[in-house]
Amino acid sequence: MSTEEKAWKRFLQQGIYYIVNPFVRLLIKLGFTPNAVTMTGFIMNIGVAVLFIIAAEDENRANYAYVGWAGFLIMMAGLFDMLDGQVARMGNMGSTFGALFDSVLDRYSELVMFLGICYYLIAHDYFLSSLFAFVALIGSMMVSYTRARAEGLGIECKGGFFQRPERVVVIALAGMFCGLTSYLFGDFKLYIPGVPFSVFETMSVFTFPLAILAVFTNVTAFSRLMGAKKSLEEKEAADLRQKTVRSFEPINENTVTPV
Repeated sequence: MSTEEKAWKRFLQQGIYYIVNPFVRLLIKLGFTPNAVTMTGFIMNIGVAVLFIIAAEDENRANYAYVGWAGFLIMMAGLFDMLDGQVARMGNMGSTFGALFDSVLDRYSELVMFLGICYYLIAHDYFLSSLFAFVALIGSMMVSYTRARAEGLGIECKGGFFQRPERVVVIALAGMFCGLTSYLFGDFKLYIPGVPFSVFETMSVFTFPLAILAVFTNVTAFSRLMGAKKSLEEKEAADLRQKTVRSFEPINENTVTPV
């Protein structure tokens, strides 16, 4: 990541914190701990899965209201996922276990959310879209795992498109816009003469972003893997040079060799 990108990201992050900090102070005043905030976000994601499952059991395939509300709940859950670290910093309640708890619950949250999405898509015969959702899930997990594994080996592994905040925003907005589109225009389908199926429909507002996620999450995971490979090779080369220099260091003549 270039210096300009880092500066822009820092500026954007500070702007977001300026907006959410009053809410963070309220959470601290109400007695919320960082782990409680993390758990709240996880429970909301369970609610997302429940909404998608209820929508899957609804016989009216054209009822996208559940998808819209699920998108809104994903956004709220993502907000709590972001706030736990800020609660820890502002409330001076940070801990090593808290960081681990946050990472683990984030993975569970994403898995549960995609479970609901895949269940919904399969139940309403959007089979190809369900495959995209599953591939997006694989990419999402590998983006996080590649970073965690690389950092466990002592190297930094960040950057790339569609990290967790971006994934949450994309899926949340896709769900909300799908519900809004259904409310404004109903269940529309766009056909092209000579093509026996619709090339775009209301549900596509939700499924097209999933297809984009399926591609770019895995691209991000692979780019992180290649970046980690380069960093590890540089680290190993530096270690080898250091060992070589040590082997040619002169022996101290004052050293007494034991008999």
